[in-house]
Parts: sequence; C-alpha cells; structure tokens
Amino acid sequence: MDVQFLGCFTASTLPGPKYPEVAVGGRSNVGKSSFLNTLIGRRGMARVSSKPGMTRTINFFLCGGNKILVDLPGYGYSKASRSEQARWAGDIEFYLNGRKNLKGVVLLGDLRHFPVASDTGALDWFLELGIPLLVVLTKADKLKAGEVKRRMSQISRALKDKAIEFVVFSAKTGTGKKEVWGWIEKVMSG
Repeated sequence: MDVQFLGCFTASTLPGPKYPEVAVGGRSNVGKSSFLNTLIGRRGMARVSSKPGMTRTINFFLCGGNKILVDLPGYGYSKASRSEQARWAGDIEFYLNGRKNLKGVVLLGDLRHFPVASDTGALDWFLELGIPLLVVLTKADKLKAGEVKRRMSQISRALKDKAIEFVVFSAKTGTGKKEVWGWIEKVMSG
C-alpha cells in the first residue's frame, strides 16, 4: 500500500477534511508507533521511541491515496510538562469533537494491563462521543496463548456493560493486522 506522511498538526493548524479518517489513540507507552508501522507495512514511518510520550502532535498518514490514519498524542505517562500535556489534550478534544470526516477511533491498550484507569476514562469518552470504536490490545506476543485467552476473559468481564469490539494485536508477528484493516475499511465505507 502506498503511504505518505502528510505532516504534524495542532488544533490551530489542522488541514481541511479531504478523505475519511480513522484516529489512533492510547496511552503513551502502548506501542502506537509500532502498531502504525505494522499496520501500514512500513518500518520507521511512525517514529518509535524508547521514551513514552514522544508523539506530541496530531500526525496524518495518507494510505492508498484515499484514507487517512491519524496518530494522536498519547495520554498517561510522559516526561512532558503538565502545560504541554494539557495542550495535547486540548488538541485531541478539538480534533475528535470537530472532525466531520472522522469515521472511527482505534484505541490501543496493552493486553497485559488493560484497562487501567486512564483507559477506562478514554473508553467512556469515546463511547460518549458516539464515534465507532475498536479496542486493539497490543503486545500479544509477550504472553502465551493461554494467558491471552485468560486476559481476554478478564477484560470482557471488566467491561461487560460496554458494547466494545476487541482485536488482539502483535506488532512483532502481525497478529490482528487483517482484522484491524477490515474494521477500518468497514467504518470508512459506512
């Protein structure tokens, strides 16, 4: 797939809507950049860092010439100042509340720890906005198959009152990539 990096934006510099968009969000250390690189099949397209909180702008990627993946700044742990984190939160809120061509949100969570309090808050917010939501549970390769099954059962019980679709994902093995693209194609065409 042809992928083009369109740029880094803040609330005040967002480009006009041109193609359908799906936003990707999650905690700062959940592996968003690795997820995006695996999803689009291009190593290094989204910058991977060993330090959480390095995505500080809203980053646009044009995929296949007709759809945009939007990498949002992470929430939670980061060494950035509180004022900078507040700016990111404002940018994210502005983007999510005002984007007419936003078709869905992919919320990433670490399968080993999901949901922590900040994940639950993000889930509630996205569900309240009424935007189609897919929860992608990353780092599946770090658990054995039996542990993955056990964690999925625990997560389902913890979130039983919420109607949420889940996909288990591994940037290392590509597990879940086909399912994520299937969901993205479905919400973009709907």
